[in-house]
Amino acid sequence: MKTILAVLLIVVLVGVGIWLWKGRSPGGTVTFADEPLDLARIEHEYPLSIAQRESLTPERLKEYSQEQVDQIYGRLTAGPIPDGPYDGDLFLPRGTDSETRLGEILGGGLKARLAKIGVSKSEGLGRVLWKGKVFYRNERVLRNRVEDLALLAPLTGGTTEGIQKQSVNGRDTFLLFPAKLYCGQSLLDGRRESVIIDYSFNDELPGYREHPDSLGGRKGLRIRDEIRMVRPGFYLGRAYMNRIFGLNFTLYNTEAASAGRDDFRAGRTAEDCEVGTQLISAAQRQQP
Repeated sequence: MKTILAVLLIVVLVGVGIWLWKGRSPGGTVTFADEPLDLARIEHEYPLSIAQRESLTPERLKEYSQEQVDQIYGRLTAGPIPDGPYDGDLFLPRGTDSETRLGEILGGGLKARLAKIGVSKSEGLGRVLWKGKVFYRNERVLRNRVEDLALLAPLTGGTTEGIQKQSVNGRDTFLLFPAKLYCGQSLLDGRRESVIIDYSFNDELPGYREHPDSLGGRKGLRIRDEIRMVRPGFYLGRAYMNRIFGLNFTLYNTEAASAGRDDFRAGRTAEDCEVGTQLISAAQRQQP
């Protein structure tokens, strides 16, 4: 049980299938290449318009195949490094068998145990435990939001003493799993940077607890997330374990979405990270 909880926490830390089609569609319908192509060519041939990006939601992203999610991610830029609390959700890659993607990565007896849990149950428990992330932009630090510590008792020593708390949306949230925050090269798309959430050296950060924070750090699976902005207040993320892709997640902040909407539609959204040498298409800056 303790081993299963540890793996589910990895899901929490980072913290759908439709065939690809070709051609352009008007308005908010996102289009895709019908065969694997390099991301530079996809962006050139199928640029995302503002209307298409505004049509995307956390729920809609779950409907796409992993190839389509990757194509969307490759056409995004990092945008500004977020600040404050963001609500989170996660979804595992589809296209595998009943064993979860985590089982494929970790292998061995642990793989068999995860297969018994099943994807939907893992995702469901992940959503119960993990509520999102809190960004501290000025300090370049992040922490993860966990509201119910009862399920984590075997990994926290059965006490909440010393765990930081913050009120989010009127509810007390425990802040666990600190990470460093910076701009860095994407592991999927090396043409431009993403916002990196790096747990490898979390034992150097304030508020670190050996149990359970070490699970995601250099003593554990060395979790490394990266995110890019779909639109203000809404980010699409990818989580890696020892540089192996594990799952997708989304982050959303209603206030940031509202505050940045007009600038986004006018093509004035700030970029804190390098966007690369490829020019952003005019279709991304103008309403269709």
